[in-house]
Amino acid sequence: MSRKVAPLLVFGWGNPSRGDDALGPLLVEQLADRAQAQLPAGRLECLTDFQLQVEHALDLVGRERVLFVDAAIGLQTPFAVSTVLPAPVAGFTTHALAPEALLQVYRDLERTEPPPCTLLAIRAHRFELGEAPGERALADLALALAWAMEWARLPEEISA
Repeated sequence: MSRKVAPLLVFGWGNPSRGDDALGPLLVEQLADRAQAQLPAGRLECLTDFQLQVEHALDLVGRERVLFVDAAIGLQTPFAVSTVLPAPVAGFTTHALAPEALLQVYRDLERTEPPPCTLLAIRAHRFELGEAPGERALADLALALAWAMEWARLPEEISA
């Protein structure tokens, strides 16, 4: 039996036990709560994990659009948005892929182009084990969440 796939996927990753690294999963949790109340049922699926892995390429199948969310150091603004395109990435492991490498895995497996993908990077400062996200990071998270809600509401041609 196959289930209907939500057209939109939001995938956040990071370690909730490492300070601001929790921003990706936190945004996804908060977006899921808001989406349940404000978006049509079945429009959006939200996933989280500690890192991107090759298996996640299968989560992209059947999607209209995908939003990747992660914490990022070195940003001058609260968050940054960029288009993600497939690209092979050399490495020694199949774990901890970059979004570009994940899209390449999708392209190789499915023999077609992946759905349009966007990366939402949220400014982060602290990654100490056992710490909660900092106040500045949480303020930036709130701004990124507002942007993500608009992304989820808009048709593809407007939000891309």
